[in-house]
Amino acid sequence: MGTTNIYCPWEDSSPESLLDLCGKYVISHPETFCVLHPESGLWCLRPGLALPMEICEKLITLWQDGDPKGLDDKFINIFKDLACTRLKRITLRNSSVSDHGLNLLLSHHLVEVDISNCSKLTERTLENINKVGETLTALVIGKTKTVLPDSVSLPESSDSSDSSPLSEIEQRGYILKTPNLRKLVVRDLYLPMEPQYFALLMKPLSKLTHLDMSGCFFLDELTYILHMKFLVSLNLHSVQRIQDAVPTIMKIKTLKFLDISQVNQKYGMFESPNTVLGNLVTSLPNLTGLDISGTNLPGDGTFDNYRDTDKNGVKEDEMDTDNLCDIPGLQSRVNNPLEFLGLYNTTHGACHRSHIPAKLVTGDANEEQILAAIAAYLDRPEVLVKALNELFHIFRFETCHDQQRALNLIILSMLRHRPDKHIQISGSASLFYIAKSEDKSGLSVRARRKMIVVLLDAMETHLDDSTMMRNGCLTLCQFRIPQDVLFEYPRLVLLVLHLIRGRGDGDDFVSRIAIYLLNSLACQVDGEQKELVGDLGTIETMLKLISDRLQQHVHDDMLEIAWSAMWNVTDETPVNCQRFLDGHGMTYFQKCLREFPDKPELLRNMMGLLGNVAEVKELRCRLMTSDLLTTFADLLDSNSDGIEVSYNAAGVLSHIASDGVEAWTIDHPTRNEVLERMVAAIERWDLASKRNINYRSFQPILRLLEVYHTPQCQHWAAWALANLTRVYPDKYCSLVEEEGGIQLLEVLLKSSIPYMRIQNLAKIVITQCQHYKDFGSLERMDLDSDS
Repeated sequence: MGTTNIYCPWEDSSPESLLDLCGKYVISHPETFCVLHPESGLWCLRPGLALPMEICEKLITLWQDGDPKGLDDKFINIFKDLACTRLKRITLRNSSVSDHGLNLLLSHHLVEVDISNCSKLTERTLENINKVGETLTALVIGKTKTVLPDSVSLPESSDSSDSSPLSEIEQRGYILKTPNLRKLVVRDLYLPMEPQYFALLMKPLSKLTHLDMSGCFFLDELTYILHMKFLVSLNLHSVQRIQDAVPTIMKIKTLKFLDISQVNQKYGMFESPNTVLGNLVTSLPNLTGLDISGTNLPGDGTFDNYRDTDKNGVKEDEMDTDNLCDIPGLQSRVNNPLEFLGLYNTTHGACHRSHIPAKLVTGDANEEQILAAIAAYLDRPEVLVKALNELFHIFRFETCHDQQRALNLIILSMLRHRPDKHIQISGSASLFYIAKSEDKSGLSVRARRKMIVVLLDAMETHLDDSTMMRNGCLTLCQFRIPQDVLFEYPRLVLLVLHLIRGRGDGDDFVSRIAIYLLNSLACQVDGEQKELVGDLGTIETMLKLISDRLQQHVHDDMLEIAWSAMWNVTDETPVNCQRFLDGHGMTYFQKCLREFPDKPELLRNMMGLLGNVAEVKELRCRLMTSDLLTTFADLLDSNSDGIEVSYNAAGVLSHIASDGVEAWTIDHPTRNEVLERMVAAIERWDLASKRNINYRSFQPILRLLEVYHTPQCQHWAAWALANLTRVYPDKYCSLVEEEGGIQLLEVLLKSSIPYMRIQNLAKIVITQCQHYKDFGSLERMDLDSDS
């Protein structure tokens, strides 16, 4: 019913409950409470465990939410032991549970069951339900039509006798043996040759209070539901020839909610619509909710059209505006407005009228009506996608005033209709505007996480749809990467890698966004996550992309970001550095250098990556070739990208030289020659140079301060620290102290080996760090970069 209050736990700003957190953990690690049977492959509850009903039902819900494949018999088997587990209410919507698995659950004498869209169920389930049907009060079959029999009658015989033999179902007199059932949902049943089918289905269900037969065909006049003396809700959405059933409906005086809406307007045309609606409403005294969407029942005249014909000739300014009604058939409800009225897609745009006797209206006239429509039609994908599109237009061209409710409804829609591409695309388009809005700071952590999860679900389900991929990637880019996505880190990395691999065309927009995302994911995460990114194939994927660009002689942003991503993912991660070398990375480096010699951003990214490789002692021997060392030495003189390329080249050479004279196994260039050129380059740099680099740790640099056999290595390290603590004191002064840099510099100053320039740089670092510690700023210090 349209007035149902929808609770969404993710809108709450409070932390998740301990039950939810623990439940999610054990679902992700079922071995914590289950044992996997080696032969059957089924999970069994650990011996000695007993779970109360609340936890059992929570586990089913969390497994449904957490496993893309949904529930199956493998997990359901843990509820086999009735002494140790208890269930009363279960939702198996969209699961792959079988007849056997459901029968196991039915043995708990369930009260409520939802088996909609369970494709593996057959008529055997109907037999199993009937065996334990005494306790059942709510049954949602939905579109799982395979549960119900195709026919209740025997095939017609050529025998000309007047009496035809009865089928087994007709003899027993029921389809469902659930005498205490209060709610039944059966949708889209099409039985053209079975005039008695629905009469037999409804015959024993006299206690029903809620009946939903949406989309069912050949219901005739519905006289077979008149024995339901407690019926308060009747849903006949998109039932064809609904006009024939109106006289019967008018006799059900207990009704509080009635839905006779249509998806297709041509099936919702009534003769004398004003009279039909007026008679219907006045005959149902308890009615509080009515849905006539997709019909002509609101009539074709507004109050403005027919008030001029007022028999008493009352002037406009003398009329009682409190009694105005723009829907003629609802004139009787002016002083007793309906709680809910569905007017979505009605003829003549009834929802746009001014005087509608209802507190809540579904339609497309404004934000409130659209949100009401989404909430009311969550189970109607054809209508839902239209309402979501209307909501998207509000986000794009107007201002959404109730963004929290809109977000909740979008997420619910996407969760419920994951296979529906159009709903996912429309929902994700609106999520983009929510994620980039100024109000997004008000989103709770749970809300942001739910947004990310539904986006990943949608993208994984519709990988071949470029619009879905575009929407998903653009929306994900609006979050804080990587902070907001760490809880789904491996999943997102795999997804973006798939997008990069699957779209080799350099002009492909989705591939470009994906590689930007990957680069952001690899940045500012710890070593364990960087290693994981490497394990998932990032290095190999980037090298393949670089190889493709070289073959095409194309330099573009994707080529540059591929090197940047590898720079990030190799940072203090030796295994990824080795993957780079094993993948012929140095060959690609030299080819890029020859093919694109005048691209400063590319050169900086490549040298940054090689700086990470050079920090790994075990790998430095693989850089010891005449060609590579000549290249590095030549790059010392580069002015590309400020000092960055020259700086990184010096860093690479410093690490190589730190291994000592014996490790220099080539004749040309000589070690002394390279070291002289390196010192000359360092002396050319301005100590106040702004930098385009980010250090998470100074450990590789600090190790060079202890290389007394080659002071030139100390020179580069001391200059790096002096520059960074001067230009970015807030970031790097404390890092030097935290990692023991001050002590190493003090030891260096006591040694006679480092030459004067190194000692001066060491003093600058110590002074800058001390001043920052004392005053929190270097603004009042007059530091001479040449001192």
